[in-house]
Amino acid sequence: MTPDWQDFLTQRGATIASGVAQNFGDLSAELGATAQGTVLCDLGQFGTLRVSGEEAQTFLQNLLSNDIRAVTSTRAQFSSLNTAKGRMLASMLIWREGDDYLLQLPRELCEPIRKKLSMYVLRARVKVADASEGIVTLGLSGANAREILQGQFGELPQLPLSLAVRPELVEGLDSTSEQASTGSARTDIFIGSVLKISNTRFQISTTPQQAQELWNKLAAQARPVGSACWDWLNIRAGIPVILPQTQEQFVAQMVNFDLINGVSFSKGCYPGQEIVARTQYLGKLKRRMYLAHIDGPAEPQPGDELFSADMEGQASGMVANVAPAPSGGYDVLTVVQIASRDAYPVHISSLLGARLAFQALPYQIPDQPS
Repeated sequence: MTPDWQDFLTQRGATIASGVAQNFGDLSAELGATAQGTVLCDLGQFGTLRVSGEEAQTFLQNLLSNDIRAVTSTRAQFSSLNTAKGRMLASMLIWREGDDYLLQLPRELCEPIRKKLSMYVLRARVKVADASEGIVTLGLSGANAREILQGQFGELPQLPLSLAVRPELVEGLDSTSEQASTGSARTDIFIGSVLKISNTRFQISTTPQQAQELWNKLAAQARPVGSACWDWLNIRAGIPVILPQTQEQFVAQMVNFDLINGVSFSKGCYPGQEIVARTQYLGKLKRRMYLAHIDGPAEPQPGDELFSADMEGQASGMVANVAPAPSGGYDVLTVVQIASRDAYPVHISSLLGARLAFQALPYQIPDQPS
């Protein structure tokens, strides 16, 4: 977060910690507004890596779990970077800006993953850079989100994970134009893109120079809220985010990445591909990700272990993501032994810990072969 952008949000009531807008004065009310109304959020908890160069597509195709060839100027995707053993080092949302690929992931993982990707560059004509300071990403969610954005951006993308780039015609000199001598030529400049996540949820990426004006326009029609509200929306949507506490803990299918189209099973080799494919085709998946609610005085943390009576003292799962729930307590994405979840109560931290109340995800988890 640039100092100017941080000052701007602070002047509008944001409490900033570690470069993230935690709340705008009343997180409880903001969560309620997220569940019932239309809200605006600065997504400072995420950063962006830019992968550029004439071999960028081939470079990423050889490293990530999804088919990078499907990412176009109008289409984004989820993907992951895995170890050779198929364990996820990072989950990411990927889209294109011109010929460059933008990889959005938790801000605290940007530098470690940039270094990791850079190790593979060798002689490839590719550059991997942290572009976080040059991009401001906003989230808009709620029943009126589409209507509000149409007023600012015009035509919006129609399908989930589809993208629309908004250029704007501005007055200025264009040396290639016959009108340059008159000063009346118009030229296109990039001011932002809109990514549709769902029918009621959109992500807007823009420049720091344009972000303040855009925020003021959107905030006139949507309530500003803290980052936890967007995290809660991701959890309710069943979209996992790998964090430092959960790196190398999960194979992609354990966090339902196969169910949100974050894995290609036809693209060819990448680190961990053999393990991911074997898990898919041999039906050996023992753990899946589930949505649950936890009540209790202690806030769950990503990486907290889960326990059930059938595991005889061993952990039966792990918390992946956590956010405070509008009704109190916490909503969590948890990776749990399928057999334990189906047959036994599951508790956090120990068998004496708070019990998880499992809830339905917005997509179907397939039955496992017996």
